Amino acid sequence: MKILSANFVIACNDNFDIWENYSVCIDKEIIEVGKREEILKKYPNTQEIYFGKNSILMPSLVNPHVHLEFSANRTYLKYGDFIEWLKSVIVYREKLKEECQEECYKKAINQMLKSGVGIFGEISSGGDDLKSCVQAPQKVVFFNEILGSQPEVVDILYNDFLNRVKESQKYASKRFIPSISVHSPYSTHPILIKKTLSMAKAEGMIVSTHFMESKAEREWIDKGSGDFKDFFKTFFPHIPVIKPLTSSKEFLKSFIGVRALFTHALFASSKELEMIKDLGGVITHCPISNRLLNNKTLNLKLLRELKLSYNIATDGLSSNISLNMWNELREALFIHEEENLSSFAKELLKAATKEAAFALGFDSGVIEKGKKADIIAIKLPNSTKKEDIAYQIILHTNEVEKIFIDGEEACPIL
Repeated sequence: MKILSANFVIACNDNFDIWENYSVCIDKEIIEVGKREEILKKYPNTQEIYFGKNSILMPSLVNPHVHLEFSANRTYLKYGDFIEWLKSVIVYREKLKEECQEECYKKAINQMLKSGVGIFGEISSGGDDLKSCVQAPQKVVFFNEILGSQPEVVDILYNDFLNRVKESQKYASKRFIPSISVHSPYSTHPILIKKTLSMAKAEGMIVSTHFMESKAEREWIDKGSGDFKDFFKTFFPHIPVIKPLTSSKEFLKSFIGVRALFTHALFASSKELEMIKDLGGVITHCPISNRLLNNKTLNLKLLRELKLSYNIATDGLSSNISLNMWNELREALFIHEEENLSSFAKELLKAATKEAAFALGFDSGVIEKGKKADIIAIKLPNSTKKEDIAYQIILHTNEVEKIFIDGEEACPIL
């Protein structure tokens, strides 16, 4: 048991409470939150860690959607257009895989840890990242991804997927959660979708999927035309008739009874977003990836109108320049220029803590008695007013002073 004390404690709860000169008494869970002098008096023989002038305590960040397999990328891939980016991924995929071995994965995991990420969701397409994710100091939801649109190889793809799921399940624990990702409606055969989501329902898994990320996907799913038609003709010339595998409505209906994160949703209609809400789903917003691949911003106003919750993620280094969540939060703060700076900063911090932790099924993300003690300590360069603290944190933080996961200080993976 220990006591963490700071100038400010940010709860990241619904009210976005900010308390001055507070302490948090923790073990694996948060035992009590209160005024510093009262907590020290109540627990007199407990070690206190005081983080000093301009210090802040808040829940650790959550990055619910990352692709570690692309962590070797810097300048290989092409940006500015989704289809051109996708073509470059196909060209360089094997090279990137060769260049991202164990040390590459560890470096990426450590970068997230230094920025205060205590939980992340890894989208794993091949399983090479399994060992590093099992060893990660963070809590991990390991989404084994299924994709493939050609009916003649459905059984092969599914058997490979099953083997990866079973291998990941060997390491299942409270901090390592094996799960499933369905890549997208344009890339995954309905048979694979049905089989994998049946497994998710049976085992109570949280599922991740990409949905309506690009204009090309929208045109393809709706009309069977546009850039994806030429893309499929180029990469699958042996298929005589190329057409969409499913409709967006049928794809979403497949998720009935499944808790799911729908990543991007840039080109989703209001009806589709309402369906996602009715499914109990959430939206994962990746601002930098959206800028680089689509030059489009997620319609947050519509999400609020529908009362559909969202969280923030970096995506992978295939469409980002870092896995630092503070960079992502800054980008979100900058590109949604219509938003009020102060209130939007609070919303973003909740999206990166409370909302994301809930989406991944963890009982943390809020500084509150009984929640898991996943907490970060931050120091600002100067003092600031209470009402400005949310946006000042986003503007000035790159790395955290300390990160505690289940009450213990977390150290980088070696």
